[in-house]
Amino acid sequence: MSNHPNDQHEVEPTVDAISPRVGKPDAAALDNGYWSPANVQALEDRGIDPYIATGREPHHHSWERWFAQQPAPPPPEASVQEKMAYKLQTEIGKAIYALRKETVEPVIGIIKEVLGFRQFSLRGLWAVTGEWCLVCLAFNLKRWHTLQAG
Repeated sequence: MSNHPNDQHEVEPTVDAISPRVGKPDAAALDNGYWSPANVQALEDRGIDPYIATGREPHHHSWERWFAQQPAPPPPEASVQEKMAYKLQTEIGKAIYALRKETVEPVIGIIKEVLGFRQFSLRGLWAVTGEWCLVCLAFNLKRWHTLQAG
């Protein structure tokens, strides 16, 4: 939890909070809420290969996009945003960014759609953190119960 209106200021604290026992990730796939040239630089400075969306992507792509050829690499003088947009269109970029759909995104979707949690009832960082912990506890108990029954 944070008091920031978007996630741009959360990259460095999150990476710094990774336990040394877990190890440093080789790459980071982040949605467009984290996009900023400063975050690209911060990850690169830590030896982490960034894959950060530069804008919103539609959930359902047209058939033309599926069969489109990969665009040519941007020129060396291209902006950081243009270089990142290209990087996400490469095969490795698509593969790494797609991993987000298999990790945290399903959990957030289940919390929003199945549990119906759309907004916080409480205000203040401390209260919201407690409320989020209860929501996560409810998710984990529901998941545990489902796994025990099967």
